[in-house]
Amino acid sequence: MLKYTGMDEIEEVLSRGVENIYPSKKALEKALRSGKKLRLYQGFDPSMPSLHLGNFAGLMKLRQFQKLGHEVIFLVGDFTGMIGDPTDKLAARRMLSREEVKKNAQSWKEQASRVLDFEGPKAVRFMFNSAWNDKVTFKDLIETTSKFTVQQMLERDMFQERLKEGKPIYLHEFLYPVAQAIDCVEMDVDLEIGGSDQTFNMLAGRHLMKALKDKEKFVLTTKLLVDAQGQKVGKTTGNALFLDSTPEQFYGGVMAFPDEVIVLGFELLTEVPFVPQEIEKEVQKDPLGAKKRLAFEIVKLLWGESSAQKAQSEFERVFQKGKMPKENLIVFKAKSGAIEAGDLLLQSGAATSGTVAKSLIKQGAVDVDKKTITDIHENVKVGSTVKVGKKTFIKIE
Repeated sequence: MLKYTGMDEIEEVLSRGVENIYPSKKALEKALRSGKKLRLYQGFDPSMPSLHLGNFAGLMKLRQFQKLGHEVIFLVGDFTGMIGDPTDKLAARRMLSREEVKKNAQSWKEQASRVLDFEGPKAVRFMFNSAWNDKVTFKDLIETTSKFTVQQMLERDMFQERLKEGKPIYLHEFLYPVAQAIDCVEMDVDLEIGGSDQTFNMLAGRHLMKALKDKEKFVLTTKLLVDAQGQKVGKTTGNALFLDSTPEQFYGGVMAFPDEVIVLGFELLTEVPFVPQEIEKEVQKDPLGAKKRLAFEIVKLLWGESSAQKAQSEFERVFQKGKMPKENLIVFKAKSGAIEAGDLLLQSGAATSGTVAKSLIKQGAVDVDKKTITDIHENVKVGSTVKVGKKTFIKIE
């Protein structure tokens, strides 16, 4: 059992999962301890229809500030999402239409409500940045961009990489941090929160706030859930996690985390009293047990304890005892006594195309009766159980 750390709520909000605070932790702590209620926000880019694991870490930090009684804003970047955030992109991202970004964000409030409270006296405000950015005139834009220099924009690492490789940098990509900076000014916030990979964009807002309002805007960057190679977890495991998935899927996804991120997972994604040394000892002694506890705590926070217990039982039943899953099970009725593996994946819906089916088999992601196959023409007999990837099973009848 972990012990309570003894840190107060303000110290925890300033340290747990935090990478950096601008201009300083001391300055933000002074503002918080003064009793002033801060207006703060995090922006979310609607490039896909579901909030993901990285968003979840940000929601947890907003949750801490909401519990302290501050004015929290969940901002949907429906305007900036059309531009496309160039962060970490070595090539320009495809621009999205207004219809695409609105469709992507339509269920976000429901997803975020698993972590934040959008009702009651401390309700989080749910806003869209098109409300003001749609009204910006060309004259307004010229005046705003006059507060920035080209040299400032070129400081971005990914732009430096493109220059070295002779790849284009498009003008609209320079405007992304400007548009995000306008958000800060329009909402007149005291603090902006975001992942550490958003530092450049958030500091642009701090710069513009100072230039236009002579106001110090705090910036708090959160740690990223990354593996030992610095890759965001979810991409390396091939098991991206989304808040519109089921408790069973989310539990299984956490169990696919590399062991080295278990401690960081407890810090960013749970409300378990955080004592790094004790969790590290727990991981060294029983990594599987520690990871199961992490998965349980995350699912309990998102869906409740009953759902967490069911998800854990299902994981143990399927992956530890080798039973068939209750979810992600495809029952395929064969027309003969056997079917080629590639055709099975395609006809059962386990693969969206023949190319995908071939790739899955060639990569060793398909097991037939617990034996990995690599030949798309291998015959699979009626009665066999086929596992595709980590979570999909096919029972042939």
